[in-house]
Amino acid sequence: MLSQLKLLRNVGAVRNILAANVEVAGAGSFLSPIQVREKSSGTPINTVVMFVPQQEAWVVERMGKFHRILDPGLNILIPIVDTVKYVQSLKEIAIDVPKQSAITSDNVTLNIDGVLYLKINNPYLASYGVEDPEFAIIQLAQTTMRSELGKISLDKVFQEREGLNVSIVESINKASEAWGISCLRYEIRDIRLPERVHEAMQMQVEAERKKRAAVLESEGIREADINIAEGKRQARILGSEAEKLEQINKANGEAEAMLAVATARAKGLEIVASSLGAANGPNAAALTIAEQYIHAFDKLAKTNNTVIIPKNVGDISSFVAQALTIYKHVSTTGSGSNQQIGEIPNHQQANSFEVEASDDSYEYFSDKEEAKNFKRKNRSKNSPKST
Repeated sequence: MLSQLKLLRNVGAVRNILAANVEVAGAGSFLSPIQVREKSSGTPINTVVMFVPQQEAWVVERMGKFHRILDPGLNILIPIVDTVKYVQSLKEIAIDVPKQSAITSDNVTLNIDGVLYLKINNPYLASYGVEDPEFAIIQLAQTTMRSELGKISLDKVFQEREGLNVSIVESINKASEAWGISCLRYEIRDIRLPERVHEAMQMQVEAERKKRAAVLESEGIREADINIAEGKRQARILGSEAEKLEQINKANGEAEAMLAVATARAKGLEIVASSLGAANGPNAAALTIAEQYIHAFDKLAKTNNTVIIPKNVGDISSFVAQALTIYKHVSTTGSGSNQQIGEIPNHQQANSFEVEASDDSYEYFSDKEEAKNFKRKNRSKNSPKST
């Protein structure tokens, strides 16, 4: 009876594989057949002296009732009365969980399979608590996986893959505790999406990548503009500070220059004043003013288009006499005293003459005779005619 049940389960598993291959035939891929781990159909025969391998548990029945579990090593049984009914492996077992469909909380159908790792902790419960422990664990893993996937959305399936595995293991251990089996871990091996959903996810990923690229590019441009603006601001600040220092230094230099010029001029005036107090100081000053007066006519034609010159330009002696007269007038007015200029050298006394301080007509003529003639003509014009 037990072998018939196993045969029917294997036939059902083969049917499931064929149906799954037909579903994915359009994608050009087929599922690998399920690796069904079958226990040996026969149990060891009682030969009185029994040698049990390590990491195996042999369940012995005496007269159809559980008697004991043989330990690894040498064991002695009673012939005919004792029989080895079940052989359980105490090693960790890896079982393939067949591919199955599940619906997420956002109504997306997934095809998912996995690998289950379990271990028999209690050979007695594994033998008498369930008919086929491995088959029961596989069915429990499939139903638990469907239940856990229905609680989360498609996006969280990939994000919470580790948490999903832990939840499935906890759910299996709660149910398999009565069977003497503990589930060590469960790993989701493959998740297949519908073709349209897969294309939509690819488009979403591409859009996200483009968005990140655009954001990074805009941030780079912003940083570049900020750096350029900061550089220009710093350049302007440094330029203004340099210009400020330049103006300060220039002003200080001009002030020092003006101070030096004023100091030099003050010293020069002191020297001139001391020189004028000497015996021939006024004569030297008169000579200097005369020379400057003569050189002034040399610059008239260079600075202005309109030139006013005396009538007798060639009479140098009259120029000197006029310059000395002006100096005498200035010196007598500025000092407020009646000091007179010292004697003029002999070669200039012949051409000297007195000028009335209140008469302005002599400023326009270098010769005294011409000035007198001009005044005479004016007087004759202004005088009333006799009738």
